[in-house]
Amino acid sequence: MRYNERIMSNILVILLLFVFGYFLMASMLFLRQDRLVYSPSKKIHQVPADIKLPYREVVFKNDDGLQLYGWMVGEEEFKDVVLFFHGNAGNISYNLDFLTIFYRLGLKVFIFDYRGYGQSQGTPSEEGTYIDAEAAWNYLIKTEGIPGDRVIFYGHSLGGAVAAHLAAKVKPGALILEATFTSAPDLGKSMFPFFPVRLLCRFRYNTKALLPAIAIPVLVIHSPNDEMIPFRHGEILYKAANEPKQFLKIFGSHNDGFINCAELYIVGLRSFLSEY
Repeated sequence: MRYNERIMSNILVILLLFVFGYFLMASMLFLRQDRLVYSPSKKIHQVPADIKLPYREVVFKNDDGLQLYGWMVGEEEFKDVVLFFHGNAGNISYNLDFLTIFYRLGLKVFIFDYRGYGQSQGTPSEEGTYIDAEAAWNYLIKTEGIPGDRVIFYGHSLGGAVAAHLAAKVKPGALILEATFTSAPDLGKSMFPFFPVRLLCRFRYNTKALLPAIAIPVLVIHSPNDEMIPFRHGEILYKAANEPKQFLKIFGSHNDGFINCAELYIVGLRSFLSEY
């Protein structure tokens, strides 16, 4: 009997340790979400001039009074402007390869850093990214005097959710979502399937729910090789979007798919933009 009691006692200890470890991990997921969602870098390690792209620095303020920093890249005679919303990591200087492609397409690019990224003031938050995005739009429309239908929203990864949120409020010429997730809870569930992520998640970034309210041409770009955001997220977003819409299937990882198949990528972008 004592032997059986010892076995049961050991099993009970193991179960208690498992339960404790599970709740500890769940607590960490809840409390440290900001670090999972945002990974900003303050250092600008390269500027467009380093890759022979013409640009000027832009400093503007959001409605919270924070100073934001960005670049206007391209030739002044370029008529159409890409308002670029970057992903959750690094800062604008991590996205120069995108700028080269847009330059080849004859597009000017206004790329900016959300609060807490690069030289922009403040600390990142979901509501903060939305406020900063609207400030960037207002800068283009009110300060630069660019017509709204000449502005193309381009969001990569997290930036796609931010771009969609703004596109549901204002009316640019088009919306392009690359490697974007359907919502933060959906993505969290695929990353941490053994935890009640939908209960723990403090972020929404619900791209899918916003798309039915967006009445402009939409291009969804995704790779089946994306190791961070499953391909099905792109397929679901495409299905949720209103017509007119297109889907561009590329190949490669989350951050370099557009580089690995650059010509396919450029042809797809040019086709979408020339049609709509």
